[in-house]
Amino acid sequence: MTATPSNPQQQKLRALWERVIGFFTGEVFLYVVKRLMQGAITLLLASALSFFIIQMAPGNYLDVLRQDPRISPETLATFEEQFGLNKPIIQQYFIWLWQVITQWDFGVSFIYSQRPVSSILAERIPPTLLLSITSIIVTWAIAIPLGVIGAVRQDQWVDRIFRVLSYIGQGFPTLITGLLLLFLAQLLSPLVPVGGMTSIDHQDLTPIGKVLDIGWHMIFPTIALSITGFAGLQRITRGQLLDVLRQDYIQTARAKGLPENRVIYVHALRNAINPLITLLGFEFAALLSGAFITENFFNWPGLGRLILQAVTAQDLYLVMASLMMGAMMLIVGNLLADLLLKFVDPRISLSKMQ
Repeated sequence: MTATPSNPQQQKLRALWERVIGFFTGEVFLYVVKRLMQGAITLLLASALSFFIIQMAPGNYLDVLRQDPRISPETLATFEEQFGLNKPIIQQYFIWLWQVITQWDFGVSFIYSQRPVSSILAERIPPTLLLSITSIIVTWAIAIPLGVIGAVRQDQWVDRIFRVLSYIGQGFPTLITGLLLLFLAQLLSPLVPVGGMTSIDHQDLTPIGKVLDIGWHMIFPTIALSITGFAGLQRITRGQLLDVLRQDYIQTARAKGLPENRVIYVHALRNAINPLITLLGFEFAALLSGAFITENFFNWPGLGRLILQAVTAQDLYLVMASLMMGAMMLIVGNLLADLLLKFVDPRISLSKMQ
């Protein structure tokens, strides 16, 4: 007795349902959920710690207004009530936290004419991401090839030159590099912009002209962020590739007569690049910390410069929101690095990663 075939439409629905179930029970989805939950706990603890540390600083934003004789005590009392500064610190924190969770409301800025903090962050996060991502692309596009060349030509004059350059690059922190590049920009002006993200006539340019104008202003800030990262990444690439080139399976591949380029770029580099991808999340974190200095030097309107201005003015809610956005970007950056590592090497088990 033969079984009657099922409805093709039912087969399609069943296959679709199995795919959906497989996605939500798959290793990648469960890992992302776990990391997001860990990230939420990290953000909660970081927000509490940051809030109380900021409040430990003597005074607040209204102390500056109190020095102005034109502002009456009644006005100051109104501001204290409006900003919630007359409440206990713990109550201030939980009121702010509840607003963030339920309404995505980070409060208002004291120094930016009581503008919502969310709108200010929406203007400042894209420039920081643009600068950081561009720096990562430039760093990897230069450091990886130079590291490969240094490993292939070990102890030759090319390798020695690259090692000297990497030592010099690592010896210059972002602070010193930014100052030197700022001085160089002033000498080369007006060939290169000294600071800012756009020119005065930016709005009058064509769409392509606007892109080129922003890219022109990004040259020196990107170099300042990339030099230290490039030096370290080049040395790590060289060391990892040298270790892989000494492995038995590489010698076997060469003994089989495979072309040297295939041995290096297909077999060796593919295995040597895994630790580099792991470092991507840490590199993103380092770029954000370096952006604080670089953005201030080159007047770049990003998140790092905003945090510095907010801390100086004791703008409580702007500082808190900026720190939370920075922490969130770091968590997402590390998560993307882990997923990229899984994509490059499917043998890696995400369930065993911390």
